[in-house]
Amino acid sequence: MKPQRIFLDFILKEWLLFTSIAGVVITSVYLERLPSFSVNDIQIVFILGVLFIAVKGLENSGLILKLSKNIETGKLIPLKLIAATLFLSMIVTNDVALIVIVPLTLALNITRKDILIIFEALAANAGSALTPIGNPQNLFIYWFYNIPAESFISEIAPFTVAFIIILLTASVFIKTSSNSVQKTKVTVIKDKAYIYCGLLLVVILTVLHILPVLAGVVIILYAIIFDKKSLKIDYALLFTFLSFMGLAENMKIILASGLENSRHIFIFSALLSQIISNVPAALLISKFTTQWEALLWGTNVGGFGSLVGSLANLIAYKLYVSYDNGNNKTGSFTIKFILIGYAAFFIGIVLYFLLEKFY
Repeated sequence: MKPQRIFLDFILKEWLLFTSIAGVVITSVYLERLPSFSVNDIQIVFILGVLFIAVKGLENSGLILKLSKNIETGKLIPLKLIAATLFLSMIVTNDVALIVIVPLTLALNITRKDILIIFEALAANAGSALTPIGNPQNLFIYWFYNIPAESFISEIAPFTVAFIIILLTASVFIKTSSNSVQKTKVTVIKDKAYIYCGLLLVVILTVLHILPVLAGVVIILYAIIFDKKSLKIDYALLFTFLSFMGLAENMKIILASGLENSRHIFIFSALLSQIISNVPAALLISKFTTQWEALLWGTNVGGFGSLVGSLANLIAYKLYVSYDNGNNKTGSFTIKFILIGYAAFFIGIVLYFLLEKFY
């Protein structure tokens, strides 16, 4: 492949990173100052990085794949796949859940794979909303506002519970013509799996403020000394995260105003997520408000809808399109993905306003 083509592919793949860097440069030139990063900002990026390393180690051990393969046998495969996506996304993030589940779905000998993958993307966004480590914007909001874990979970639980009921009920009605599975042997490296389960626990305890942030250094040192493959994480996402923190700091100075109406924050963050994705939307709006509840709801509801609403959407979409390989189904899949995604988006909006009215 030509170097120019490789560079172009990289630009297209990491467009969000380059957009965020451009935003920082433009706003910094306008303000004639560079953005400042607080200790809290650096801690968030650090924790996100060690979380990625721990999850990558679990992936490489084969444990996640093995657990997922066990779900694929027997009846009610759509129900089990969607339930597995919901559960995995709460523990190992929505992106990883889809990276594991979607390829397994594509390997199945069944029809309706397109609908299944769309519902898996919805399940990943809904399930990951429940926990502080389920997705990057949750981790940021949880850490930035120093929210107690029980308050965080109780605030967003109605969103996740409602969509668990909707998605699991809908999955029962997804009829497939065959439930035979293409059998492939999955080997689990047990020692490695045990170690990374322990390291993931360290990350969780750090997020919950039980262990100090520097405890994450243990994970980095282990990976450097014993398992360099687990260091192959999405560094572009980390730099994107940092860039948007800088952009948000500059924008706060430029606008010099606050958003304190919870309804406005919710709607603005949900709609902004449709354009720039929910992670940067959370980073940007957090600089203008103390209403973390509305921001949490807005960015998680905003994960539904457009293909760029969340990174999880793009992962599911790209995996299916690559699998389709020019079979003229990409267009119909895109339409279904967007229509079903926006149906979930509007259900989330209605749910927020109903709960706000009665509670």
